Amino acid sequence: MNGTKFQDPSRDCHSQTAVSDLARLQHPSGQRLGLAPYACLPSQDPLRRFETNSESVRSPYQRDRDRIIHSSAFRKLQHKTQVFVAHEGDNYRTRLTHSIEVAQIARSISVALRLDEDLAEAVALAHDLGHTPFGHAGEDALSACLQARGLSAFNHNDQAIRVVTQLEHHYAAFPGLNLTWDALEGIAKHNGPLEGALPEAIAAEQAAWDLQPRGYASAEAQVAALSDDIAYNNHDIDDGVRVGLLALEDFRHLPLLGDTITQVERLHPHASLEQRRHEVLRRTIDAMVKDVLATSQARLTALPGASVAEVRAANGPVIGFSTDMEEAIRQLRRFLFDNLYRHFQVNRMRVKAMRVVQQLFDYYHQHPESLPTPWRAGALACQREAELTRLVVDYIAGMTDSLAVKEHSALFDTYSMFSV
Repeated sequence: MNGTKFQDPSRDCHSQTAVSDLARLQHPSGQRLGLAPYACLPSQDPLRRFETNSESVRSPYQRDRDRIIHSSAFRKLQHKTQVFVAHEGDNYRTRLTHSIEVAQIARSISVALRLDEDLAEAVALAHDLGHTPFGHAGEDALSACLQARGLSAFNHNDQAIRVVTQLEHHYAAFPGLNLTWDALEGIAKHNGPLEGALPEAIAAEQAAWDLQPRGYASAEAQVAALSDDIAYNNHDIDDGVRVGLLALEDFRHLPLLGDTITQVERLHPHASLEQRRHEVLRRTIDAMVKDVLATSQARLTALPGASVAEVRAANGPVIGFSTDMEEAIRQLRRFLFDNLYRHFQVNRMRVKAMRVVQQLFDYYHQHPESLPTPWRAGALACQREAELTRLVVDYIAGMTDSLAVKEHSALFDTYSMFSV
């Protein structure tokens, strides 16, 4: 690791038993007790855009989490690509398993920092709801279709807001999932404050109730974002090695990973390759989590007012990595981009996936009468081309990998000409 040192907090997330037990205690109103002064409280206003009957069994953030888990969009993540398309193997991460791993890390960090772990978990579970089939390849394909018509590129964060505010139709009393303001803010600002013109769905919510787009999100939402980084950087290594595109030895020259590989080999010389890989990655995740805890605790302690408002008004994120860890992760990302995400085998599948999405878009845009019910009725009612374009994008973005392949085969495969 060339002498690079990473911060280690005096206590990690697994040693917070007393704090964890205290944080789980609840007031009869559902509000958590024992939280830090900079933690979000579900009793704050405004809570939800549409009023609903209150209940004492679950806090508002717990209800957010439960609504997300029970949504159709969340179930579909099971069959949406993370890196490898589903049919390439059943041991690789999907958007669903990725989201679950992000949520687990977010809960652990939140408990250690005395934040509301239910809010962090809700944002973590929802952060990828707007992703298209075939991962970023599908997103790039839809962006190309939109930009060819003079419209803004596809934005999966904005699409996630569309999903939870408009496209889910389970509830009779309101559109979408009617999440709390804090959950919506966290999803909208998953990648930080929003600069420039706001995307369409986020702009609509901004007009309805101020999401404070130029400021930082809550500490819980920032935890969810950092947990996403921790999860995908490590499980993409795991999947890349599993599929045979990378070897554990390829990472020996990288900061943090190199020393960890050497340490595991010394401690477990007779371990199998699978066991060594698992040991390296669990230790790497642990090091990243500890670094986040130490760095974030120092930033939170330095807040003048130690309040939720101070978190949002800060000049930078209060949840983050140390400078050394940021550099180690930057090098890891660069390596993964060059050697995994742009590996020739991944590129071949990426080109195929983009072609499927682009051809589906062109077909449905030209033949909206071929859309399934109830999308067909909505398409035929569109008064402007931009409305139809938006509807077709929503339909395709909500597809799973398997449905997109099936639809493409039914529409373009000569031997599937009688499929419906």
